[in-house]
Amino acid sequence: MIKRIAANLYMRLRKLIYSSFSNNTDVEGTYIALQPVVIRGKGKICLDENVKFGVTNSPFFYNTYAYLEARHENAVIKIGKNVNCNNSISITAEKSIIIKDDVLIGYNCQISDSNFHDLHPEKRLETDPKPERVTIENNVFIGNNVTILKGVTIGENTVIAAGSIVTKSFPSNVIIGGCPASVINALD
Repeated sequence: MIKRIAANLYMRLRKLIYSSFSNNTDVEGTYIALQPVVIRGKGKICLDENVKFGVTNSPFFYNTYAYLEARHENAVIKIGKNVNCNNSISITAEKSIIIKDDVLIGYNCQISDSNFHDLHPEKRLETDPKPERVTIENNVFIGNNVTILKGVTIGENTVIAAGSIVTKSFPSNVIIGGCPASVINALD
């Protein structure tokens, strides 16, 4: 009983401290935060019903946080209904990231729509001049430790295997995995 009370107090304190790192005032909607959530940037973040960050009985619960950043004024992050994000997720948009309804996201996942720096050696300290939208369609299941890069669209019902690096778009109803990700199988 005492351990449970201590754990609850610890998590409340962490949420309070981490919320002080948030600076984005253009947040629409609410979310359920089982672990701390930091929301930063100058862009818009739209959260639909029943969006949840954190899973109690899962790695990284006590030592990480969820991070959402819509970096620029025109950047947008939209998260649909019934999206469940495990611990230590990072979603960073310079342009647009859309996660539709009923998506499951494993722990330690990263989703970004930009390289963040220009790839040309002489312009390396400049911002990526061509961020590209990321779209994750309805009912996608993203495994643990997945990275989704700019310009990617993931079709409905697709499953992304743990540890995958997704560098291109995939259709609906497939299982993908690997580095870089490729189609492993079709869903029955």
